[in-house]
Formats: sequence, structure tokens, C-alpha cells
Amino acid sequence: MAEKKAKKATETAPKKAASSYGASDITVLEGLEAVRRRPGMYIGTTGVAGLHHLVWEVFDNSRDEAMGGFCDDIEVALLPDNRVRVADNGRGIPVEIHPKTKVSTLETVMTILHAGGKFGGDGYKVSGGLHGVGVSVVNALSTYVKAEVHRDGGRHVQEYKNGGKPVGKTKKIGSSKLHGTITTFEADSSIFPDREFNWDTIVAHMRQQAYLVKGLRISIIDLRKADNFKEDDAFYLRELGLDAPSMTFYFEGGLRSLVAFQNRHQEPIHKNIFYVEKEQDGVTVEIALQYVDDITARLMAFANNIYNSEGGMHVTGFKTALTRSLNNVNKNGSGKEGDSFTGEDVLEGITAVISVKMREVQFEGQTKGKLGSVEARGATETVFSEAFTAFLEEHPDDARAIAGKVTLAMKARKAAKAAKDSILRKGALDGMTLPGKLADCQSKSAEESELFIVEGDSAGGTAKMGRDRRIQAVLPLRGKILNIERARLDKMLSSEQIKNLIIALGTAIGDIFDISKLRYHKIIIATDADVDGAHIRTLLLTLLYRHFRPVIDGGFLYIAQPPLFKIKKGKEIAYAYSDEERIKFVGKDMPIESEMAEVEEPEPVEGEEVEETKTKKAPKISVQRYKGLGEMNSEELWETTMDPARRILKQVRVEDAQEADQVFDMLMGTDVPSRKSFIQSHAKEATLDI
Repeated sequence: MAEKKAKKATETAPKKAASSYGASDITVLEGLEAVRRRPGMYIGTTGVAGLHHLVWEVFDNSRDEAMGGFCDDIEVALLPDNRVRVADNGRGIPVEIHPKTKVSTLETVMTILHAGGKFGGDGYKVSGGLHGVGVSVVNALSTYVKAEVHRDGGRHVQEYKNGGKPVGKTKKIGSSKLHGTITTFEADSSIFPDREFNWDTIVAHMRQQAYLVKGLRISIIDLRKADNFKEDDAFYLRELGLDAPSMTFYFEGGLRSLVAFQNRHQEPIHKNIFYVEKEQDGVTVEIALQYVDDITARLMAFANNIYNSEGGMHVTGFKTALTRSLNNVNKNGSGKEGDSFTGEDVLEGITAVISVKMREVQFEGQTKGKLGSVEARGATETVFSEAFTAFLEEHPDDARAIAGKVTLAMKARKAAKAAKDSILRKGALDGMTLPGKLADCQSKSAEESELFIVEGDSAGGTAKMGRDRRIQAVLPLRGKILNIERARLDKMLSSEQIKNLIIALGTAIGDIFDISKLRYHKIIIATDADVDGAHIRTLLLTLLYRHFRPVIDGGFLYIAQPPLFKIKKGKEIAYAYSDEERIKFVGKDMPIESEMAEVEEPEPVEGEEVEETKTKKAPKISVQRYKGLGEMNSEELWETTMDPARRILKQVRVEDAQEADQVFDMLMGTDVPSRKSFIQSHAKEATLDI
């Protein structure tokens, strides 16, 4: 029954002439040898991000079929043994003998770098995998790959092992009325130390892709813990009806839907979401935007559906047209001559998605973080300028709301500049006396210097006494700092706490921020292990994420991990950093006191040991729960939290900036219902100190 459903779904997919995509469309440029030696050149990193990049590369081949109109259904399945399976109902990779390599075209695509249908011919008009290295790189970095092709009435299979070595030739193993490609791979553990795929990361990426290709159904299913799972002949594993986590995405609204999703925690200032899709000089430009009552700009850029985290030419063209269009509205309205909007003004509170599709696309780097195609700038600027000007004329209420929002941003910018000039005027960060609360270190080398940001004067005093004065500085904060999520720069700079932190860091802030002037290459947040400490830590992370992002991107931000318990057993002292460690030391039933509580170890009850204990008393055990750093003496704080040789630090990284942005919006913004829902759904994960 499941197989019949799969056949029906596949047979009804959009069909175009398969003859337009054959062996002659596959161009061979070079071999695979260098991939395993330098995998970072092809996937960016061999860390968790690189591991997931393998999934994106295989998925992109299926997605490109959908962009060409040949596919409307893709399934991504996580399997046991760290395997991933991607199935699509596209045309299927050609399997006939390739005229140049003399082996099957499938084997050519799977084993030779830069072999693909994206270098000429009629294979693809638009594709994300321009370099043609995607699936062959995945094969090179895997211990096992299986490619199954349904095409021209046949079912064809070939397997590869140990870095892309074919196991036999491509074989036809039966007939099939279906069409499409199924690729299963297992990443090489000798290259990827962590092979655990993250469900949330994959779901977020697939949701984004579904928004970008209208009418494409994308399913994700997690079969890693499915009972008695055994892959059978089903084309789509979701048809098996197994009890497993799954998600399906399908959006007809495209980028409009994506903007609405991004703004779900925000308050829009105008009703209609702007949208345009038009081809200009061979470049298809698609843009959606909406302004919200916020001060943060949220821009997402894509080229051939590849996310460009660093923007590029299309973003430059968009910003230029946006600024010019709104300045024209300002001049024609009540705006005074000389009061021109800047790029900073028009971006405040905007959520925009810019997507371009073009045949000859140039990225900077294999991971495609920045679009370099110059023609994308002109096309984006022309299409958006015309359409946005028309939108503002046709929706006067929306135009007034947007102009009012941008005008407020301009006034706030001027006020912030005045405040900044008065507080951080000439030479302030170079010559101003460091904050009195700051106990600076002796070293002038930022590379070896550390700044501990601690909570309160008590912890500050202990940390100052226990530190290594040569390389460790301490800055105590008084209470909770300002929540800057919706605070402008002028208000921030009026906060003594934030001003002290800015001066201590040395980088300045805003348009004069300079990461090269960072005074410490380890910024360590050390707050108490309670609810207040967690709140202060979140406030600091919000400040640093929004205004000091290069500090995080540069790997300079850390969170200290002080112990939760001090355990004494006779004269021996140990520290436990979690409840699990405490239980391992003393057992589950040992009482915990905020002050040291002494408990005698139970004496043995039989044999000669009873006689022995009469003369030698068992050592006493005591467990102390630390509620704050101020409860430790300086020696304890040094050896558990500050000593570089023994401490535990967690480095703060932002691997998904969009997801982080949404979390900060929800936790620190004004959307109370969403925050309440988040707290309720995660309440069981909280550790309460009552």
C-alpha cells in the first residue's frame, strides 16, 4: 500500500522532456584526489557545520531539480548509524555510459570533482551548486554512499565505499514506473569527529528552502531511534508509517510567507507585505519586505536559493534602491530639504528577503557566503526601485507608516550621535580613565589578557583577590544591566554599567566600533548559578550579540562554569559541576546544605571490618551547594573557575545567526504570548532554586 502511494505521488510530479538532460550535458573537469586532504576548502570546516553541509550539498541537487520544474517532492531522512537519505521525484541522474569517462554517467557524477549538468548544455538553467562538486565531495568524505536512480523505466543502483571508491558498476536491478534519485551517505568518522546530526538545524534549513521554492514539498523524518527500522524498497520512507518525529513544509506564498514567519514575534507597522518577482537582463529578482516596530534590521539574501550570510552584490543593489526610493518619498512629502535618510535609517526595523536566480553565478568561496556577480546588483536595483516606488504610491497608508518609521530612525540617529559625541568625545576610548570598578591586569597584550565580568561587588572582591593579576582583569556589574533589545544607542550610553563595559573593552560602539582595539582576547561572563545569574547572562549576551557581534564571531566570548558543589571527604576536597557529578561522588541520598553539613559515612556491618572500624573512624562527608561566586573564598574561586590550567570555559558561538536573532526577539522583546509559550514548553527543563 505504501509503495502504491509513493508511486502515485511520484508519477504526478511535473514532467519535462528527460531527453533534454543526458550524458552529453555532463561536463568533466578534474578528479577527486584533493578533497580528503583539504576538506575545509570544499565544505568550510570539518566541525558540526561542515557535517551538515554534506546534507545541504546532496539536498541542493534535488532542490535544483525543483527550481527547474522537474521535481515537487523531496524527503530527507535521518537513519541509524549516522546515515542520511535524500529522495526526490526529479528526472533522475543519467545512467548511460558517458562519452569521455567511459563509465556510467551516474558514476561520473558521483566520483569526479566538477562533473555535473551545470557547466553548459541544457541540464540546468538555474542551480545553486554551480561548482558541481556537491555530491562528489560528499562521496569523497563518506565511508559509504548508495545512489539509486529511477529513470527511463528502470531502477539503477551503485554503491561507493571508503572515500568514493565504486563497488562494482552501475546496475539495473529492476523495472520502475517512478522517476527520481535517492542518495544515502554515511560521513567518515576519521574526518568528522562529531557525526551527530542536529534535528533543529536540519528542520530550520529545510523550512527556509521550502519558502524559497513555491510549491515544493519538503519532508524530514527522524528514524534514528525508530524501533525495528529496516530500509525496504519504499521510495519515500514516510510512506512506511513508522512512529518517528517528522516535519513537512509546503508554501505557496514563497517569500511573503517567509517574511511573515520571521516577523511572527514582532508588531508590523504596515499591513501589506511588499513583494515583487521579475526578470531583468537574465536575472530573476524576487524580494519581499515589511517594517516592524523594532530597531534591528533583518536581511536575508539568497542567490540560486543558496543563503549568502555575507550578502553581496544583490544586497548592495537593494540597499541603494531602498535609500533612494524613501528619500524621494521624503522630499515629495513633509521632509525638509537636507534631511536625507541614510542607509542606516532606512534599514531600521526592516525584515527583507532578497533572492536572485541567474544562470552564470559567481560566489566568493565554495561555501557561497557572498555573491560576487556584478550583474545581480544592477538587476536588483532596477527591479526593486520600480516595484517599491509603485507599491508606495498604491498603498498610501503603508507609505506614510514606513516614512514615519524611517523619519524616527533618522531623528534617533542624530540624537544618538549627539549623545555619543558628548560621552565618547575625542580621545575618550584612547585616553579616558578606565572605570573605577575595573581591576585591570598588568599585561598590555590583548592576546594573553582576560576580562572576567562578574555579578556584584561581593563576587568582584573575591575575584580580584583570587585572580592572576598579570593577565586577568575583573569588572563587577551592579545588578542587572539595561535590556538593550529595544534601546537606542543614546539610551544605552546613558547607562553607567554599559558605558563602563564599553570603555573596558576598548572597541567603542556603533559606527566607530573597531575590533582591533579589543583590550582582552578572552571576555568571560561569570554569573551565579541561579535564576538572577541566568537573566544577567542573557542581558549581557543580548548586548554583545546586537552591538559587539565581531567579539562573538572572533571567538573572544566565553561563559565561566563555576562548580555547583564542594564535597569534603575527610581531608580530601572535590568539586562537582553538575548534579550528576555530585551523585557520582557521594550518592543520591546525601543531604545538601548551603552551609557545610557533616555526615558520617555508614560503618560496615559484618566481618572483620566491624572490628577495624572500632579503632579507625570513617571519614565524614560534607556537601556544600554554592549559590553564588561570592560564597567562595578567593582560593576556591581561583582553583575552580579562574585558573587556566583547571577551569572549564564554554566558548560562545553563533552558528545560525537567524535562529539566534529569533530567540533574542522572543526572550527579550515585547512579544509576551510567545515568551510565555516558550517558558511553559521548556518549564520542565528548568532547575529551580527554591
